[in-house]
This record gives sequence, C-alpha cells and structure tokens, in this order.
Amino acid sequence: MGIEKTVATQKGKDCLQLSSETNSKSSKKNRRRQRKMTAVQRLYDICYEVFGAGRHGIVPPPDDIQRIKSVLGMCFFFCSIWFLVIALTWLFSCVDGMTEVDVGLRPNMPYFRRAPTDQLPKITYLHIHECDKFSIGIFCLPPMGIIPLHNHPGMTVFSKLLFGTMHKKSYDWVVDVGSDSHSKFCLSKAATPPPGLRLAKVKVDSDFTAPNTSVLYPADGGNMHCFTAVTPCAVLDVLCPPYSDPDGRHCAYYLDFPFSSFPVDGAPVPDEEKESHAWLQERDDLEDLTVVGAPYNGPRIVER
Repeated sequence: MGIEKTVATQKGKDCLQLSSETNSKSSKKNRRRQRKMTAVQRLYDICYEVFGAGRHGIVPPPDDIQRIKSVLGMCFFFCSIWFLVIALTWLFSCVDGMTEVDVGLRPNMPYFRRAPTDQLPKITYLHIHECDKFSIGIFCLPPMGIIPLHNHPGMTVFSKLLFGTMHKKSYDWVVDVGSDSHSKFCLSKAATPPPGLRLAKVKVDSDFTAPNTSVLYPADGGNMHCFTAVTPCAVLDVLCPPYSDPDGRHCAYYLDFPFSSFPVDGAPVPDEEKESHAWLQERDDLEDLTVVGAPYNGPRIVER
C-alpha cells in the first residue's frame, strides 16, 4: 500500500529528469546545427521565409510576421504594405558579413583572370537557386568586365559585392514623363534623336568596394543599372521575384545618352540638374556582353 504511489512518483521524477536531459541534449544539438549552418543556407532560409509563402506586395498575416521576425531577429512591428521591402532590407543585414569564402570562391580562380586585349571580358554566372518567388546567383567579373545597363521590372534586387571593386551607374525613370519622351518636347532643329527615347535620372554613379550591399526597388533605388569591374570581383544577386517574360518581367537593355545630346525645350529638368539626367533607349544588340554559366561548387543549400 503506498508502494505504487512511491514508485510512480519516482518514475515521474526519473521521466522528468530524462526528459530534461533529452531536451538539453536536443537543444545543444540544435545550437550546434545552427552554428554549423552556412551563410548561403541562412540566406536561402530567410528568402524562403520572406517570400516563399506570400504574394508580392501583400502583408502576411500576424502569425507569419511573427515567424519571419523570429528568423530575422527583428524586434519591430510591420504595419504597412511595404512589409516585404522592410524585411528585405533586414535580410541582407543578416548576411552582411558574407565573403567569397562563404560561396566557395577565390580571387585567383579562372573566372577572374584578365582577358586578352583583343577579347571581350567574359562574365561567368553561378546559379544557386531559383523558384517563382526569388532567385540567388553570383556574377564573376574579371577586370573591365561589364554588365550593360539593364532593368528589373517590378522587382526588388539585392546586390552583395563579395570581394573587389566595381563601378556602378544606375538610373530611375522620371515618373512624370512616359516613354518616347522626346515627342512631348520641342526639339531643336539640330537634334535628330533616335526613336523610343525616355528620360531618366541618375541615381548612383560611383565606385563600390566589398563588402558593399545595394538595394534597388521597382521604382526607386536605381532600378536600371550597369556594372564595370575595376578589379576582379564577384557579386551575389538576389532577385525578388526573378525575371519572367510571361509575367511581364522581361530583361531589357539600354543605351544611355547625355541629356545635352538632344536639346529640348520644355523638359521638366532645371539647368543645374541636366547633368544628372540622361536619355535611355532600349537596345537589341548585345555584342558587348558575353555571359557563360558555370557550376556552383560552394556550400549546398537544402531546399524546402
């Protein structure tokens, strides 16, 4: 009598102790697993949490917001339709320390060798991941390698310079002036503009050195940009969402002309700002671009 209760109590204590030890071991394993998680896996996981289940431009429900906050370590409240923009800004802050080592690259690899003077520098693209929500990849540029001026329609883009120095020039459209802008103004008689010109404003025109990270948005931040490698360099790109012709996200390339190339009367540009504006014209000829694909041999990601 009473023995059963004593045994049961002891069993309960033993089970509680065993459970506590098991939980402790499990927690240690989880912590070790988290410590071992690669930077590129962490990047993928955060991208998946931010984009994987949601629709672009829609605020996720509170439960999903809490999940993303826990992943990103954020401590603020999202309360506007710009949730994704804010979350993306924090996305790269979480991996701002990434370097070429984290993706298995070295500056002395063949991708980064200077091209012979009679050849165009070859750009190498390393594909890491792509789904209908986001893509992750790396552009490897040798010295003087150029990615011509191109757009990102309806997309938010993070460009993380892993190593090296590059010159970046970017534009945003002048929003109150539509396509074929020159037709709305009075051109001088000396001007013979090509068709399809559109007015744009320079957003950035300067050199960047690793570990710089830049963010561009669908209508701000330099949605159209071009890169020129000053030294060998590697750029990790996250596109949200990726290019898709059926969905209207076609990659267009442009020529840029100084604003003064085609003098106009009535253009909404003050004299002191004319040097920071340019005319852009979509182009089809890409003879100055050579991009080849190569296997990504860095740490693998576990896709969901």
